[in-house]
Amino acid sequence: MHHNSSEALTHTMSNIMRLHRHTLHLLLQQQGIEVYPGQPPLLFRLSEEDGQSQKELARKLRIKPATLTVMLTRMEKTGLVRRMPDTHDQRISRVYLTERGRQAIQAVKETMQSLELHTFEEFTAEEKLLLRRFLLHMQNNLKQIEESI
Repeated sequence: MHHNSSEALTHTMSNIMRLHRHTLHLLLQQQGIEVYPGQPPLLFRLSEEDGQSQKELARKLRIKPATLTVMLTRMEKTGLVRRMPDTHDQRISRVYLTERGRQAIQAVKETMQSLELHTFEEFTAEEKLLLRRFLLHMQNNLKQIEESI
């Protein structure tokens, strides 16, 4: 494949992901849901396992602990999460969803499902399967690079 077309594919994919994230944010804003870009993955991680340490969350989300701290501070202000010291080790801060956070997750899930329907409008089932196969292949290639570093 020609180098420029590879760059064009990566650029297009990057633009699609940025547009998807922005559109999700706009749709949530329109509903009055105070969930900002970057926060849905954190909410989903907590819905899978509430009370994780900040260190665990940063590792799972592949972000720096300082970045996570900024996110959590903002999310505490909007009432989505609360931080509490670990009962056995006061140096460890654990993060918990609030009731408002659980409601926000539900709204995010429903909005994402709706956005997915619109994103793949007029795609055949076969086209969606092919796209999924290509994306998983790309994901595996990138994981191999990551693991070798």
